[in-house]
Amino acid sequence: MKSILIDLRYRGALALIALALSGCASTTPQYDARFGEAVRRNMQAQTLDPAAGQAGPASATLDAGSARNAVQRYRDSFKTPPPVVNVINLGAAGASAP
Repeated sequence: MKSILIDLRYRGALALIALALSGCASTTPQYDARFGEAVRRNMQAQTLDPAAGQAGPASATLDAGSARNAVQRYRDSFKTPPPVVNVINLGAAGASAP
């Protein structure tokens, strides 16, 4: 009878230890195998031409005059700041922009 109690205690202790250690089991290899997969899929879905980097340089689509005018308009846009817009207008009837 005494050996049966010791055997049951031993088995119970082993079962308790096994149960406690099962909580320490790592599940990260399952997650790490697919880490970043959604980002890679979204980037791939948003790429218009995946082979664009392998092609040669892009051909110019603007003539010299149009390109010069576009660059000049871009540079001139920094000379004068855009007009200030009053954003805090709450719909008052007499409110006006400064």
